[in-house]
Amino acid sequence: MKLFIAGIGGTLMAGVAQLARAAGHAVDGCDNPLYPPVSDLLAESGLTWRTGYDPDHLSPAPDCVLFGNALSRGNPLVEAVLDRRLPYDSAPAWLGRHILRDRQVLAVAGTHGKTTTSAMLAWILQAGGLEPGFLIGGRPGNFDESARLGTGRHFVIEADEYDTAFFDKRAKFVHYAPDLAILHNLEFDHADIYPNRRAIERQFAHLLRTMPGRATVLVNRSEPALRSVLRQGCWSRVVGYAPRPGRGIWGLRALSPDYQAFQIDCPDAPPVRVEWPEFGRHNALNALAAVAAASECGVAPAEAAAALGEFVPAARRLQILHADDRHRLYSDFAHHPSAIAAVLEALRARHPERRLVAGLDLASNSMRAGVHGPRVDAALDGADHALLYTRLGEAQAAQSRHATAADAEAFIQQLIELAGDSAIIVLMSNGGFDGIPGRVVERLA
Repeated sequence: MKLFIAGIGGTLMAGVAQLARAAGHAVDGCDNPLYPPVSDLLAESGLTWRTGYDPDHLSPAPDCVLFGNALSRGNPLVEAVLDRRLPYDSAPAWLGRHILRDRQVLAVAGTHGKTTTSAMLAWILQAGGLEPGFLIGGRPGNFDESARLGTGRHFVIEADEYDTAFFDKRAKFVHYAPDLAILHNLEFDHADIYPNRRAIERQFAHLLRTMPGRATVLVNRSEPALRSVLRQGCWSRVVGYAPRPGRGIWGLRALSPDYQAFQIDCPDAPPVRVEWPEFGRHNALNALAAVAAASECGVAPAEAAAALGEFVPAARRLQILHADDRHRLYSDFAHHPSAIAAVLEALRARHPERRLVAGLDLASNSMRAGVHGPRVDAALDGADHALLYTRLGEAQAAQSRHATAADAEAFIQQLIELAGDSAIIVLMSNGGFDGIPGRVVERLA
């Protein structure tokens, strides 16, 4: 099959392109100008693409055009596909039919932690000799690619609740029909698509309705919204986990304040100890879910714990960009109040005696619209100093009592001044941050 992937630079789309090519399909595509790491990832996979959305890219006509959800009516390539009556599909639907149909699908869903938990689960299965396939919305540290077919029967997929395509406003994950689903957390986000949290809960309920009766749902029992989802109907086996010990569930116990050491209590096996290079309560909870899921696949908890000792996180997940005697600079993907608070809590526990400076890029649609309101400020209160980059997020900035900067150079200058002679600095964004992290590294060096 000759596929043309419109929006090939998206995290899901780039993964689908890699999988389709590995499965023997001819793959072409287009997007706006691409930059590292996505451009490098595609090039390393032997994939080529065109710049822009010129309808001439569709000559000769492909067998099928796969659309990313970033494309909408009015896009010249979208209009050309419809006018010419070319076959088209969404990437999630095509993926479900052509790649996932005959696999044991392990889907990781939730507002936060999907990429890290998916990467952990894929690595644990790989270390256990199961040779899984995977599609992860980032570049996992233990693998050379973000997507792989694998030779085993298991396939790990980051299951996104964002919409599928301009012609299908259901969540992407309803196309995956998982045999095991991790429901990690659920909060209001994607304000450009969903009016409130209940609308997102409904999408999660749709996910459960697509799962077979023999399937397993691993659910975080500490999340009230997920309890609401289960009450809407679940026909699969439910297994619980929580960030604390509990009877009959997978539980977590801290063995160090920063969670570089912690214990996993298993419902049907002796507890296991994890010592790893990662830190943070939120990362330990991600690991707990991954170990529980791997256990369902036959990997013993002790074996999974040993694999976590060699886990390398995906890029921009508390990634160290610079470290010297005076400053340590981290980059993280946090873009929601709960994730921001979790990152700052982790850094505070890891560096209890150091001054903590946070820089936040108001890049997501929800952040720009200001829908999180005072929760953003409350989350940033976990730092000693906070600075918001506001060139697109004026609505949120107008509500904030923290310092703001709308210009990249002004932001960098203020951040360096706040850091002073010694500090832990974290830059948080789910966008490109206008290249600011690299420029801060240069200034610190």
